Amino acid sequence: MRPVPPPRLFLPAAAATLLLAGAALAKLPPPSAEAQAKADEAKAKAAWSTKVAAYETCKAEDRAVANYAANAKKAGKDVKPSAATPPCTDPGPFASTPPAAAPASAAPKS
Repeated sequence: MRPVPPPRLFLPAAAATLLLAGAALAKLPPPSAEAQAKADEAKAKAAWSTKVAAYETCKAEDRAVANYAANAKKAGKDVKPSAATPPCTDPGPFASTPPAAAPASAAPKS
């Protein structure tokens, strides 16, 4: 079993850790316009991906209900109509919207 380090070595190590932690918590500068635009586009793409996932889930639920009703009918069971739900909304393809304030010379080249 290793002996516990003496307190005289522990206190300087703890103090150094606290000093470095304070430096790590320093405020970062605001992101550049380009970095902010990339972050906004990533946020928009994530929101679009969430809508696509919800759409695909909705379509899968519709297929499952139709399959259940068809199998129940084949088995001779009484099938009640399913509850009315809103139709699945297709979010369409992702369309990146560049910021309106960006000058034409700063537009990314394709």
